[in-house]
Amino acid sequence: MNSAEGKKLIDMTSAIQEKAVLSDANVVVIGGTGSLGQQLVRRILAGEVGTPRKLTVLSRDEAKQYQMRIDFDRLVAATHEVFYKDYSSVLHFWVGDVRDFSSVLAVLKDADYVFCTAALKQVPTCEYFPYQAVLTNIVGAENIVRAIRENGLPVKQVVGISTDKACKPVNVMGMTKALQERLFVRANLDCPQTRFNCVRYGNVLASRGSVLPLFLDQVARGGPVTVTTETMTRFFLSLDRAVDTIFAALQGAQRGEIYVPIIPAARIIDVAEVLVGDRDIEIQTIGIRPGEKEHEVMISEEESHRTEHRGRYYVILPMLPELQPKMIKPAFPEGGEYSSSAVTMTQRDIFRMLEENNLIVPSLSGERI
Repeated sequence: MNSAEGKKLIDMTSAIQEKAVLSDANVVVIGGTGSLGQQLVRRILAGEVGTPRKLTVLSRDEAKQYQMRIDFDRLVAATHEVFYKDYSSVLHFWVGDVRDFSSVLAVLKDADYVFCTAALKQVPTCEYFPYQAVLTNIVGAENIVRAIRENGLPVKQVVGISTDKACKPVNVMGMTKALQERLFVRANLDCPQTRFNCVRYGNVLASRGSVLPLFLDQVARGGPVTVTTETMTRFFLSLDRAVDTIFAALQGAQRGEIYVPIIPAARIIDVAEVLVGDRDIEIQTIGIRPGEKEHEVMISEEESHRTEHRGRYYVILPMLPELQPKMIKPAFPEGGEYSSSAVTMTQRDIFRMLEENNLIVPSLSGERI
């Protein structure tokens, strides 16, 4: 074997080992009965990043846990996936709350990898009940860090799920998520045996509470479809793209790094018009709700100087000097922001995105955009 062939074999072996990072691991998904949590669990069980020894879902809603069991039974019967047939020996459910330290400590005692998808994420709700957002988004994150720190738990990695609203936050939801990011970044100094990372992205298509299910319901009822302003923009990504981002951070992130997917933005009014199509349905402008921004920012100007470009992602390097690499190759050498105001999606693009995610209601005429 020549040196080139040897290097190729080493690279292939390394790639396989990297992809199988969860092989024989004990994995915990906190908030795993939510839209994102369930998709994350499905894809972990599919073996995309290795076959775990045990996968535990922690949530406080026993009804959602029961429904999730039923859904997985149906999935096994419908798909006959080899790994899914044995899912019941791998997948476990734990009734508990990320707000409760004892619940978190109990479920993490033998964990190798932890994904924190639990969140209070409705912007207006968080404005009216700010302390509830603090308890879930901040205290919950601190409970994870504290359990690992005070008990020396041998957790290898924690990945927290953040949001574009954490960047230059103006609402309670964004403020609490921004502090969650900082808690997890700081935890790398307190728990040197554990790697803490975050992912940050925009609106997840079809997730509970997002604008798409609202629009679809309004269209089904015959309208009106309500938009906040005609100029409001948002970043959009599918559930699978969100999970891709989590897996990318799982496999490639260094301590304290935040992974941000490079995704398109669209005007909300364009999304509404695509969903309405040729129906005689009114689109009403109702104004910005409490705590909302006109445009979201994924990476701020201040963060841009310590942001690198890696494939399909921007990676925000930690602010703390103890965690920063010696060399940084900034993706935005001239500064600037990664903002949804730089709209990149036409209505045709939006149609294709929604169609790919089974979110298009057939038009009356049957014509495509």
